[in-house]
Amino acid sequence: MFGAERTRTFLGPADPARTADVGPPLVSARDLIDRVGPTETVDPRLRARPTRRVVLTAGAVAVAAGAVAVLQPFGGATPDTPGSAPGTVLVPVAYQFDADPPAAGPQLRLLADKIKDAGYDHQSGRFMYHHTKVWGEPVMASADGRHHVAFASETKLWQAVDGTGNQIRTQLEPQYPDQESRDYWQRESIGRPAATGTPAPSVRPLPPEALRPLTVDPSELRERLKVEYGAGAASKWVGTLYGQYVVPRATRAAVLRVLADVPGFRWRGQVTDRAGRNGVAVTFDDREHDQQSLLIFDPKTGELLAHELLTLSPMRISSYKVILDAAWTNQPG
Repeated sequence: MFGAERTRTFLGPADPARTADVGPPLVSARDLIDRVGPTETVDPRLRARPTRRVVLTAGAVAVAAGAVAVLQPFGGATPDTPGSAPGTVLVPVAYQFDADPPAAGPQLRLLADKIKDAGYDHQSGRFMYHHTKVWGEPVMASADGRHHVAFASETKLWQAVDGTGNQIRTQLEPQYPDQESRDYWQRESIGRPAATGTPAPSVRPLPPEALRPLTVDPSELRERLKVEYGAGAASKWVGTLYGQYVVPRATRAAVLRVLADVPGFRWRGQVTDRAGRNGVAVTFDDREHDQQSLLIFDPKTGELLAHELLTLSPMRISSYKVILDAAWTNQPG
């Protein structure tokens, strides 16, 4: 997995939290383990299995596609079978151009030239609203690093330009990068009580912290998206930008043109994201760190729909972030 220390090493000076301590996960490893298990009971002596570790991932995210990639949208559960743990097995997004994808620059420039207004381009309000789903914060791994499980979270965020607002976060069911991980955590959870119901959403007011205004200036955008550190860092910061701002059309086009000049992005063509929406995608393969970054854009408006991270060997999802809605509003949740 792409852990906190590995993230810091990769981002180097671009890491805004490089001087901060990594706090404990919002959900403890024990809570994660307990929520995965079924209701069977066995000899309590079998419950002591000190073979787990928690890995904190990079946060926002991209994905990759194997030869047999199939979409698993939100709400489409994988059927449970006897002996398997509850929760969805994640499947990589299928790409139009899987083998030998072309360079993304020309297609990104073409997309920038033709995008139209988004719905929120005709809205106004005090608060920027975002509805997102994330998987991979944190991920729990077996001692050998082979088997993984994490809970998805759903967040609704209302934030003014001065930083104030509200955030509502709901923890969702466990998700797995492959069936082997699902089966492994089923075996490990035997004898532990199963969680019942959905945890109550956590509501948090946001403190004042003025947001830096958006820009269309290419040099400022290159600095903001950390493109000097490569396509992997740029992917992460594009995800951060779209998860915090309601990005106007001119800035969306400028972001696409900046990405078009970043070496390493490949054009993957038409895709369907995890919410079932049509999009176009670019990826970057970081062989040194054994990961792939994926960005999915709306082909009409240029909005970012999703950002995912994937391990390359073996090919499986490491984390994802899906932006389900963005808008302006005067009423915070």
